[in-house]
Amino acid sequence: MRYELYYWPSIQGRGEFVRLALEEAGADYVDVARRGGRGMQALLNLLEGERVARPPFAPPFLKAGKLLIAQTANILLYLGARHRLALANEAGRLWANQLQLTIADFVDETHNTHHPIASSLYYEDQKREARRYAALFLKERMPKFLGYFEEILERNKRGDHWLGGARLSYPDLSLFQVVAGLRYAFPRATARLGRDFPRVVALHDRVAERPRIAAYLASDRRIPFNEMGIYRCYPELDAKRGR
Repeated sequence: MRYELYYWPSIQGRGEFVRLALEEAGADYVDVARRGGRGMQALLNLLEGERVARPPFAPPFLKAGKLLIAQTANILLYLGARHRLALANEAGRLWANQLQLTIADFVDETHNTHHPIASSLYYEDQKREARRYAALFLKERMPKFLGYFEEILERNKRGDHWLGGARLSYPDLSLFQVVAGLRYAFPRATARLGRDFPRVVALHDRVAERPRIAAYLASDRRIPFNEMGIYRCYPELDAKRGR
């Protein structure tokens, strides 16, 4: 089956978490909106609910045969079961989904560092509030989330280097994207991540070295980070030095 991924064509955003899973799985998929005008129109048609009985609220969403699946964690729950990117038993599937939902909370708070009032306003219209939010995020929330994942990895049995244990699962791919994004957005604040959260950084590095992921990262399928997505590099929001 060939999957169709619907997401905005010029940003990584939340669609990147799905792309990483599809790439690691070696799945056959097309990034619809990146095919040009027709692809973008198909995305807009689905957003408007054209001929769709259960239209999604917003991208990303995945067309898999007759299924149209929205919400990043929901898409990954589906792909995880189909492509061995989650443990096979119920407890393992729920654990992977729980981790992914926690990552989703982390991603939302990261987005709010540059849009703390409203997504409909330009960053320039809320810079003052963004500075205050970002300072608290870097001091309190980022260490809290990363510390949680560091503790999970520390509690795992010796030799188990992934969040789910001995085998990679889709939350590992998503945590890789989080670390990469934070390093882009806050290079000074994250300069000492390797010292403060060594297991999380080691997981990031292991994901980056996986053959399919490495090939994807080196390809033009990987959209560069930019100031339109979730992770934006505004120097005035970055800490003056690492934690």
